Amino acid sequence: MYWDKKAETLSRSSLEKLQIKKLKQTLKRSLRSTFYRKLLKEAGVSFDSIKDVSDIREIPFTTKQDLRNTYPYGMLCVPKEKTIRLHASSGTTGTSTVIFHTPGDIDNWTELLARCIFATGCDSHDVFQNMMTYGMFTGGLGLHYGAEKVGMLVIPASSGNTKRQIKFMRDFGTTVLHITPSYLLHISDVLSKEEKIDPRELNLKAAYIGAEPHSETTRKKLEAIYGFHAYNSYGLSEMNGPGVAFECTFQKDMHIWEDHYIVEVIDPETGKNLPDGQEGELVLTTLSREAMPILRYRTRDLTRICKGNCPCGRTHRRIARIKGRTDDLLIVGGVNVFPSQVEHIIMKIAEVGTNYEIHLQKKGALDHMTVKVELNSKMFSGDIGFLNSIREKIAHALKDEILIRPTVELVAPGTLEPSMGKARRVYDNRKKL
Repeated sequence: MYWDKKAETLSRSSLEKLQIKKLKQTLKRSLRSTFYRKLLKEAGVSFDSIKDVSDIREIPFTTKQDLRNTYPYGMLCVPKEKTIRLHASSGTTGTSTVIFHTPGDIDNWTELLARCIFATGCDSHDVFQNMMTYGMFTGGLGLHYGAEKVGMLVIPASSGNTKRQIKFMRDFGTTVLHITPSYLLHISDVLSKEEKIDPRELNLKAAYIGAEPHSETTRKKLEAIYGFHAYNSYGLSEMNGPGVAFECTFQKDMHIWEDHYIVEVIDPETGKNLPDGQEGELVLTTLSREAMPILRYRTRDLTRICKGNCPCGRTHRRIARIKGRTDDLLIVGGVNVFPSQVEHIIMKIAEVGTNYEIHLQKKGALDHMTVKVELNSKMFSGDIGFLNSIREKIAHALKDEILIRPTVELVAPGTLEPSMGKARRVYDNRKKL
């Protein structure tokens, strides 16, 4: 099922011709900003120097710090009165990254999300409950507009107030959710333990999960709990938000809409482009943005471009699920560890519940990792021998995966604080000592 079959099934040669045309338009537009006018001049890049898609490599990268440095209006390429909305990320260094949108930008974003929704086999017959946060975060509003575009009944529930979320799902027959995987796991606990409802009794057929890295094991666990299809999605506010890439009904990695983005994967250390199939840092260039085009943006997200064609017939290339971020990498005793590796292991263990935390601290001069894991309520027992065997099982499996043996703490179901939005999994206390 296609929203725009012609656009979604363009031949590779047609896609590349369209990309060159739109890239030239984007370059011309970007020169209206003080930031890109200076950057492109210093790099010797002009409108005429881009003749092929690969020539984009002549353009310097744009980073999140560049967006902070140009705050508030340094990257705006249209008069302020032509913009109708801004979104901002949290400012961990005191300054947010801000993205502006024209009416045309909002329309293009909405069209892409309509494509994404149709790719999952959902349409105007569905009831869409949006459990992502609204406001400055792009997650809520983006798919809200896309769902309305395809004619869905939209419930803008936002995050939190779990029992009310469950009431809405039951009363209105919700069929599609937009939600973080961690919150969806938490809801399953509330359904089964407090409401005494089997999650499979709900009318749900699909969930769009994103906003935080998660493993394939977690996706499969969610599908087993609810009996629906959980679709991976990818987006970031610098590229609009959700809708940059999305899975189709075949769930064979995420289609990235190449008529709106040029996609590259680079070695995060050297900045050199990597061939398809090799994992590295995702770099994206907007091709349709009016208010604030962004060239060769280093997302810090780790993925790879997938080889081969998808059975759905869409010709836009696919990216693999996001493994993590270059800045999410934990170095523990000289060993590189991604939180997603820990999740991948513990979510495969039947005795584990739906929540966990990673704690890092110093013991003398040495790094030490503790993994706190909630037990599955069905497995919870006061038998010391049983608990010790589970603890050993988890510790051994983690050592096989991440090469270091953490301390494993088993806690009762519901002990760890549940997440209503993006889950906080890592507590690194080493820097405080």
